[in-house]
Formats: sequence, C-alpha cells, structure tokens
Amino acid sequence: MAAVFFQTLPFFALIGLGYGAGRQGFFGPEATAALTKFVFYFALSAMLFLFAVQLDLGDLFNWPFVWAYLAASGAVFLLALIVALVRGCRLEEAAIEGQCSAIGNTGFLGVPLLALLLGPEAIGPVMFVLAIDMIIFGSLIVILITARREGRLRPAVLGAVAGGLIRNPMIVSISLGLAWSATGFGLPDPMLSFLDVLGAAATPGALFAIGASLAGKSAERLSVALWLSFGKLVLHPAAVAYASLVVFAVPRDQALVMIAAAALPVAGNIYIIAAHYNVAPQRVSAAILVSTVLSLLTVTWVLAQISGA
Repeated sequence: MAAVFFQTLPFFALIGLGYGAGRQGFFGPEATAALTKFVFYFALSAMLFLFAVQLDLGDLFNWPFVWAYLAASGAVFLLALIVALVRGCRLEEAAIEGQCSAIGNTGFLGVPLLALLLGPEAIGPVMFVLAIDMIIFGSLIVILITARREGRLRPAVLGAVAGGLIRNPMIVSISLGLAWSATGFGLPDPMLSFLDVLGAAATPGALFAIGASLAGKSAERLSVALWLSFGKLVLHPAAVAYASLVVFAVPRDQALVMIAAAALPVAGNIYIIAAHYNVAPQRVSAAILVSTVLSLLTVTWVLAQISGA
C-alpha cells in the first residue's frame, strides 16, 4: 500500500498546492473560475478526445457494465435520499445528498489519476462511468429539483436538460473522439501534437483548480458531511464491487476500474447545481471538502487492493 500511496501523493499534493494558494489569497475566486473554465472547455476536452480516439465503442460498451454501475449507484443514491428524508429534509435537499453519495469527481480527478495509475486499459471504463454520471444522474438531479418545485415536469425542463448535455464539452469531446475512431483514420501529426500539448495541461490544471476551489469551502454541518463522505468513499465502491463482481459478472478488469472510479470523492459540479438552485450549497461544500481530504487514504487503499500492492 505504501507504493500506491506514494504514487497517488503527487496528485493530492497538487490539490493541496491549489488549496494553499487559494487560502493565502494568491489564487482568488476569479482566478479559480478562469482556470476551471480553461480546464473544462479546453485542456480536459483535448485529453478526453485523445483518449476516445484510441477506443472502439463496440469493445467499450456492454450492458452488464451499465446495469452494474446504475444499480449500485442508484441504490446508494436512494439510501442517502431516504436517510435525508427521515431527518426531515425537503426532497430537493434529499436529492442533493443522494447525489453527493453516488457521484464522484471522475472528470477532473478520476480520468487523469486512474489512467496513469491503472494504465491505458482503464481509460474506456473510466470514461464510461463519466458518461453515465453526466447523462443519467446529472439529468436526474435537475429533473427532481425542478419537478418538485413546480409540482410537475414541463417539456421545457427536459429540453433544457438535453440542451445542457449537448453543450457539455466533456460529452462533446468523448462523442467526437469515438466518431473519429469509428472512421478508422488516424489523427494528422500537427493535430495530434496540438491536442497532446493542450491535454497535458488537464491534469495539473484540474487538480490545482480542485484545491483552489476547496479553499472557499467550509466544514459546516460536519456530521452530515462525514455521513455523505462515508456514503461516497465506502458505501458507493462497496456497492459497485458487489454489483459488478457478484450480481452482473462484469469482466474483472473493467469491474476493478469501475470500483476505483466509485471510490473517488464527491464531485465538484454538485456544488454548482446546489448553488444554482440554492439547495443546501454549504452542506455540499462541506461534503466535497471532507471527502476530498479523506480520499487520500480511502482511494489509496482501494487502488492498493485492486493492484494487489
């Protein structure tokens, strides 16, 4: 486990560096927002496109993988939602807590971390998890909040959700990469070099941006944050492990990558949704902060078990 710890440590050190820069005021909210936008729209998109170009959708897609991840994530989401309702939370707050327990930081942290530590064969499953998170669960939370507030589900809401997915640069870059891969043509050398240089900025930029964004978050409502972190860092990967290896018999190499992806801390984009709809943003902020700090140990442990180190 020590070997894996020292492999993951540089990733979390970059997060810590960003956090320190944010706390000291050297990297303020405007700078963090600008860096996040650069990573999201340019660097990470270039990395995902390059990864997708190397994949074959026919080899990547399989229903057991989809059902295993959906069943496990859905079960954890539902558990956290029910617990929140029992505590007296409104449905919108309960849905946000369910999202915190089931959706990890796959885009900014998972793709670069797992691709490097688990090898090129991990790229396909990680991107598959990312796509399911964005398309299924990203849509679900918006639908639940808006339907609850308006008392009904208007077609305009579904149209807005679909439009958001179409404009999401991660969805676009993965789709374009897979489409290019299907043509059988290689990338021209100048284009390959351009995307390679741009994509190389994704890992340090994303990790630094994660840390800088955490600097503005607090650990208010620590008991709830610890419960949501437990759900995300322990219950979610455990449920995914059971569903993928026992129930749906997903190929072991893909199942292990799915488990590692499930062990990631709470996704930062949940805070964006919570803040936009004004649904418990401080609670989400605390869950992101606590789960990210604890994930240095939990993610390392999960990766050590997977690799046998």
